[in-house]
Amino acid sequence: MSNKLGVMQGRLLPKYQGRYQAHPVGYWQDEFMIAQNCGLDLIEFILDFKDVEINPLLNEDGISEIKKLVNKTKVKVETICADYFMEAPLHSEDINVVNKSNEVLARLLNNAVSLGVKNIVIPCVDQSTLSDEKAVNRFIEQITKFITKIEDKNINLSLETDLEPKRFKELLDKLNSKNITVNYDIGNSAALGFDSDEELNTYGDKITDIHIKDRILGGGPVNLGEGNANFKKFFMKLKEFNYQGPFIMQAYRDDEGILIFKKQLSWIKNYLDV
Repeated sequence: MSNKLGVMQGRLLPKYQGRYQAHPVGYWQDEFMIAQNCGLDLIEFILDFKDVEINPLLNEDGISEIKKLVNKTKVKVETICADYFMEAPLHSEDINVVNKSNEVLARLLNNAVSLGVKNIVIPCVDQSTLSDEKAVNRFIEQITKFITKIEDKNINLSLETDLEPKRFKELLDKLNSKNITVNYDIGNSAALGFDSDEELNTYGDKITDIHIKDRILGGGPVNLGEGNANFKKFFMKLKEFNYQGPFIMQAYRDDEGILIFKKQLSWIKNYLDV
């Protein structure tokens, strides 16, 4: 099983503009040294909808700056959480939104190569949920355009959805590419009331990115171990698969970030071979 442990960008820093999850414009660089001091291997970068054009992932100078910090701290950027596509879904009914999102994803893929990125997480949850068959079909139509490109570059589009396991597997089968994979969020699955054994039995071999989080059934995030996620059951089942992707801490945060993170990092290490 993988021993790469990382953190969702911003979780080790004070909240940016009071937002729960966001790319911390102006001070994102500070997190690399903090992550190194916490013994972490990775930071999962965020591509926000807001201020997207000044995100370092989309410009040459920004990519160079990320590379310098990676070289200095040895904390890598191998995964990107593309929250942009929650606000501007690839399967939107608005063709202008779709065209812009296609352009953003194409640019992101090109820049991700030089960083050595392995997974770009495409969230299809909340306002970008695949709410019905029409939305699923629109999503398949848009994602299919990128399959040759991601296979050539060997970058995974790692899908996070709120589909129940059988429907999620059907979607993966229709897209039919080794580089269309699964982002598994332990907390979100618990909040939806899904059974982790059933999920892993259905598509465990397609998971390439795991978010570590805990949530209440039908509710929001809580400290690890205080919600409905059954970590013992999940990690026991995961051992049946040769999982080589990262574990990304996306656990509950407060306004400051670092102390509550360290407490939960200590808690989860009982389950990880790190």
